[in-house]
Amino acid sequence: MSDLGSGDEGISGSKYNASNMEGSSSRNDFESSGKTSSAVEQELATKMLQIQSKRFYLDVKQNRRGRFIKVAEIGADGRRSQIYLALSTAAEFRDHLSSFSDYYASLAGKIAGPPNTDNLPEDGKLKSEMMIKDNRRYYLDLKENARGRFLRVSQTITRGGPRSQIALPAQGMIEFRDALTDLLEEFGVNDGGFKGDLPEERHMKVDNKNFYFDIGQNNRGVYMRISEVKNNFRTSITIPEKCWVRFRDIFNDYCDKMKKSSDSVTADNNLPTTTINNLK
Repeated sequence: MSDLGSGDEGISGSKYNASNMEGSSSRNDFESSGKTSSAVEQELATKMLQIQSKRFYLDVKQNRRGRFIKVAEIGADGRRSQIYLALSTAAEFRDHLSSFSDYYASLAGKIAGPPNTDNLPEDGKLKSEMMIKDNRRYYLDLKENARGRFLRVSQTITRGGPRSQIALPAQGMIEFRDALTDLLEEFGVNDGGFKGDLPEERHMKVDNKNFYFDIGQNNRGVYMRISEVKNNFRTSITIPEKCWVRFRDIFNDYCDKMKKSSDSVTADNNLPTTTINNLK
């Protein structure tokens, strides 16, 4: 069952016996851009699991944005894929693995022998869950096909971005969960960053434009995303929390200058005609 699932993302690092294979998911929030990973990223711990014909590497890494777990899969055919998990997301995933394992065990009579695909849902999904972390979504799908049962974990980035995924043979879910547990017991589940409640989304409409103000948080910290929507076309900017005060000061300065300019024009318009003629 080496090809229970597939992914098309590359993996970097000598232990994967490959070179220059960093996939598009290296552009997600956990990775640093503009520098080589060796200069900004430190590997704190790693575990390797051999599950059937696949190898899985669980690497705890740290860069300037914090700590995270990189999960890399190498299939028997050499196909490579990877996903990234914040420590808190890894803990949630660990708990889901227990639930999926219990469900898998409850299939009892269907575990032994070849899979019975007669009564499968059309998409082959037996059980599904979803996790959300900042601007990332993770879809967990226990599936069955002619080769067996497996857990597919897909990671997507909201508002566009690459999709990456791994496929874990169902028989290895407990072993994978235990490996995650060991790493989380050593490094904890704290992602760092802001601990309070973030402000709610705000919205305003001006003429035929809609403006949305969203406060979010990722490994870089708290940010504000301001989106302009007009005729189903959206543009947005992202402002880090550390420069909100400066951003506000610049905006206020423009507001004050425009008000003074407007007041001056209004005052001129209200002058008597004789006064205006005298000023000429």
